[in-house]
Amino acid sequence: MESESVTRQEHYINPLFTDFYQVTMTYAYWKAGRHNERSSFEAFFRKCPFKGEFAIFAGLDEVIQFIREFKFTRYQIDYLQTQLPHAEKEFFEWLGTLDTSEMIVKGIPDGTIVFGNQPLLSIEGPIAIVQLIETPILNLINFASLICTNAARMNIRSGDVKCIEFGLRRAQGPNGAMTATKYSYVGGFDGTSNVYAGMLYGIPIAGTIAHSFIMSFESEDDVKDHRTLNGVDVLLRAREFRDELMWTNTIDSELFSFVSFGCSYPDNFLCLIDTFNTIESGCKNFLLVALVLAELGYKPKGVRLDSGDLAQLSKDCKKLFTETGAKYGFDLSQITVTASNDINEATIVQLNQAGHQIDVFGIGTNLVTCQAQPALGMVYKLVQIEGKPRIKLSEDKEKVLIPGQKKVFRVFENEVPSFDIMC
Repeated sequence: MESESVTRQEHYINPLFTDFYQVTMTYAYWKAGRHNERSSFEAFFRKCPFKGEFAIFAGLDEVIQFIREFKFTRYQIDYLQTQLPHAEKEFFEWLGTLDTSEMIVKGIPDGTIVFGNQPLLSIEGPIAIVQLIETPILNLINFASLICTNAARMNIRSGDVKCIEFGLRRAQGPNGAMTATKYSYVGGFDGTSNVYAGMLYGIPIAGTIAHSFIMSFESEDDVKDHRTLNGVDVLLRAREFRDELMWTNTIDSELFSFVSFGCSYPDNFLCLIDTFNTIESGCKNFLLVALVLAELGYKPKGVRLDSGDLAQLSKDCKKLFTETGAKYGFDLSQITVTASNDINEATIVQLNQAGHQIDVFGIGTNLVTCQAQPALGMVYKLVQIEGKPRIKLSEDKEKVLIPGQKKVFRVFENEVPSFDIMC
């Protein structure tokens, strides 16, 4: 088994990516000669997440890929034999022939608004294999739907403000990060900082600079070989603007870092401005370099706020952009303000109430970890076997299963969805 080493995270999604009791039940079905009985399972959730009125279904594409590729390898079967030493040899031979060719999968498209107790995914086929895939199926759709819903809710609250996913470093592992990036985009986000997800899924990527970049500069020597753009000494010209504007309190080392970054990215000059003093140093140093770029025909892109009173600081920045641009005859209205710092749905509501002038939200931790509700609670239940409906009873009436195969129809009135019918 050593020859089948797992070197890529994607390899986690395979027939062994399941709970052990799925395997033990499969053997029991096979031993009783019931493994080929025709069964139907449905996946659904009972309550909409985040105390809301809707959810967004997601993950169907990955479910389909998993089912299409489902096949035990020799190494996986050998491992199962060590865990089920009492099982008959013929069972493992049968596992080697197992595929999904007799399975029928019906699912609601990714990105669809859905509600509680609706069958989002219906899988029909021989009971052994349909049972065996329960755990990976739920894993593939639970978090995908939750993150997609979380992103959609934040996007709705944001209105015209763009939303960028910044959560890679805070996500629960590589797979959690990739899922969060992919399905926050499905949920309406405009881009991500996750470069690998950008390559895999075609999601626009975005980023600026970190405090560490700014703090790495100390003296003018740090930009002695990188301060000229189109024949203009950017640092010298920025200092001339500083003298004219009497902004003598800005931090020199921060200015050096902005000059270096501006010379590297004159068409995409976007700086983090809260390393020292957001307005009195960061915003003003940004504008000093922005004025030089504007003189050279470039359009400075924006600033990012990562601390403090985001609503007030955004207004202060915009005011300074307008006043400074007008003084020199430049239209700096295109300069954007990006805000981050533990933003969640409640924060967005508060910022809206405060009357901010933010153009972009950079949302990380509270998006990708679904801070407000970390699990959706999707379930996968047997509803029919050999054409006979099945019901699960419970003392908790919310857990009583609606038996039989079901379909959901969405009724539109004047091209607008009005209500759903389940039958």
